[in-house]
Amino acid sequence: MSESFLDKAYGARDAEETRKLYDDWAASYEAELGENGYATPGRCAAALAKYIPDASRPVLDFGCGTGLSGLALRLAGFETIDGVDVSADMLAQAKAKTVYRSLNQIEPGGDLGHKPGDYAAVAAIGVIGAGAAPISVFDNLMHGLAKGGMFVFSFNDHALEDPQYEARVMEWTDCGAARLLFAEHGDHIPGIGLKAKVYILEKN
Repeated sequence: MSESFLDKAYGARDAEETRKLYDDWAASYEAELGENGYATPGRCAAALAKYIPDASRPVLDFGCGTGLSGLALRLAGFETIDGVDVSADMLAQAKAKTVYRSLNQIEPGGDLGHKPGDYAAVAAIGVIGAGAAPISVFDNLMHGLAKGGMFVFSFNDHALEDPQYEARVMEWTDCGAARLLFAEHGDHIPGIGLKAKVYILEKN
């Protein structure tokens, strides 16, 4: 039996291999995740909506993929969403959803092109972890927020098995640079029995 993209997604690879995987996966990505009950975008968007009452304030959807996360943010009430991703093929799928103000392709580890304060919140939904964006991205996204900015993100069970992921959250909270507003472990991709922890940090 051939290996599915979902089977391949959590293996270690370099940035270019990751880009190629997601380009190749773009056409079947939503069908494969839909069949398995992908829950994290809805969980993240609903949690963020509780902490940002003004839904007109812009949100950056980092690693937006085909736009499932942007769609969840829109359904949660957010009106102004910009998306960035490393995969041109994924971005083409996202564009068809018409939920984004802008969509841009980025280079792994490259500058995101915004200043602190441009966004009320940054979302990295199902993005940081083995086989996807490295933990260094966490710091880049936090530095891109102004005081009071929110960061909603998720670590799936594979990431939670590696202590460096939660340790990075604690590095920010223990020194007072950020405040943990929300943390909840729950469904990620139920069809394969994978859960994830959703977090919201507020930058101090």
